[in-house]
Amino acid sequence: MPVIQVRDLTKTFFNPKRAPGFGGAVRGLFSRERTAVTAVDAVSFDIEQGELVGFLGPNGAGKTTTLKMLTGIVYPTSGQATVLGYTPWERKKPFQKQISLVMGQKNQLWWDLPASESFLLLREIYEVPDDRYRKTLGDLVELLAVKDVLSTQVRKLSLGERMKLELIAALLHSPRVLFLDEPTIGLDVVSQKRIREFVKDYNRSQQTTIILTSHYMDDIQELCERVVIIDHGRMVFNDRLAELVSRYSHTRLLKLAFSAPIERADAERFGNLVEFDGISLTLEVPREESVRVAASVLAALPVADITIEEMGAEEVIRNLFQRNADARAAKEAA
Repeated sequence: MPVIQVRDLTKTFFNPKRAPGFGGAVRGLFSRERTAVTAVDAVSFDIEQGELVGFLGPNGAGKTTTLKMLTGIVYPTSGQATVLGYTPWERKKPFQKQISLVMGQKNQLWWDLPASESFLLLREIYEVPDDRYRKTLGDLVELLAVKDVLSTQVRKLSLGERMKLELIAALLHSPRVLFLDEPTIGLDVVSQKRIREFVKDYNRSQQTTIILTSHYMDDIQELCERVVIIDHGRMVFNDRLAELVSRYSHTRLLKLAFSAPIERADAERFGNLVEFDGISLTLEVPREESVRVAASVLAALPVADITIEEMGAEEVIRNLFQRNADARAAKEAA
C-alpha cells in the first residue's frame, strides 16, 4: 500500500469581494459577494515508501495548499487522501507523530530563544524518549555541523544556519513522512548544496518518504527521480524527471566549436541560433533532425568539436507552463 494516496483532491477558497468606498463597506456588513478560487483541482497520485518526489508548479499553482491538506492543516473541499493509512485532516495523534512539515518561509523555532530550548519543547510535544532524543539530536547536529550555534538565539543566526536547525527540529521525532516546502529559498549556493546533500543522505539512510517543492531546479534534478507537476491546480505530469524531458522537449541543442571563424549567415541556415560568437555556436534543432543536422554542419563548416544535448529540465518545464498559459488565454478569448 502506498504511503501517500491522493484521489481527486480539491480545494476551493471563497474570497470576499467588497465594493469600494464607505458605502461598499456598509453594504458588505449585510450582503457580501464572494468569488470562488479553486487552488487544487481533482489531483490524484500515489507515493511509495522511501520515495523522494519533486512537487512542482508556478507560483499560485496549488503546491503549498496540497501539502497543507496532506498534513491536516487545511480541509479539502472534496476528494480523498491518506497518509500512512490516516486521513490527514482528522488530525489523529498517531498520524501527527509520524509526519513533519518544513516551510522555508515560516519558522517553527522560537525566535528569541536558542534552538536547543525549542528542541526540548519539541521532545515533550512528540513524547520522544530521552535516550532516543539524545542520539537523534547528536546525529543530526553532527551531520549538519551546527554544534557551535545550538546555544545562540535563533534571531542572531544566518539564514543557512536557521534552516539547518529547522530541519533538525522537524526530524527529532524521526517522522516517516517529511514535507519540504521551499527549504532552500533565499539561501546562498553553498548552503543550498549542503541542505541538498543532507536531504539526499537522510532519505537513503532512513527511507523516509519525502515530498519536496522548490523553484530551484538544482534541488529537483539532484534529489528527485520522479516529479509531480501541477499548473493552476490541475496535475499536468506525474512520472520520472527523465521522461519529462523526452516527452515535452521536441528539440535538442547542438554545441559546436570551430577551428576558424565563421559567418553568422553560414550558421543560421542549420537551425535556430541560441548563442553565436564567430568561433562557437549553439543551435536548437528538432529532436528527430539532430543527427542529420550535425552531419550537415560537420560537412560544411570547420568543426573542431561538437556535442548534442537534451534541453534542460528547467527550460522544458518553463515551456510547458507557457504552452498551458497560451492555451488558457486562447480558450478565454474564444
